[in-house]
Amino acid sequence: MSSRSAAVSLAGVGACCALLSAVVHLVIAPEHLEEMLYIGILFIIGSVALLVAAAGLVLRDSLAAWWVGALVSAGMILGFALSRTVGLPGYHEEGWDPPYGVLSFVAEAVFLVAFFAWYGIRTTTHAPAAPVRPKVPAGR
Repeated sequence: MSSRSAAVSLAGVGACCALLSAVVHLVIAPEHLEEMLYIGILFIIGSVALLVAAAGLVLRDSLAAWWVGALVSAGMILGFALSRTVGLPGYHEEGWDPPYGVLSFVAEAVFLVAFFAWYGIRTTTHAPAAPVRPKVPAGR
């Protein structure tokens, strides 16, 4: 598999994961808007950002889309972990909240794995060439 086709495949995986996480968070946002307003708002903002990232991956496989998706996914995983351990301001959850918690966690984790794989391919195929040193005639 060429690095280009691997990158396209990874973009597809990333787009699917971003879409899944966005849909899950949009489904549970109304409940969280009632329970803790700022959590519901963060779910909506994160979902919109992930939808934009998914579109950017499908349409252009853009660096910005990857970074937005990776940052939002990492932030959602962090928020999930904090809300179940030390808690967030005025908000503490118990357990994995099946099926939504499990689905979103897996989607975000797989997105991050795809991002790091894509980034590894990108850096090896876009590595800057070694600088060419001019030849200096002997004796100088």
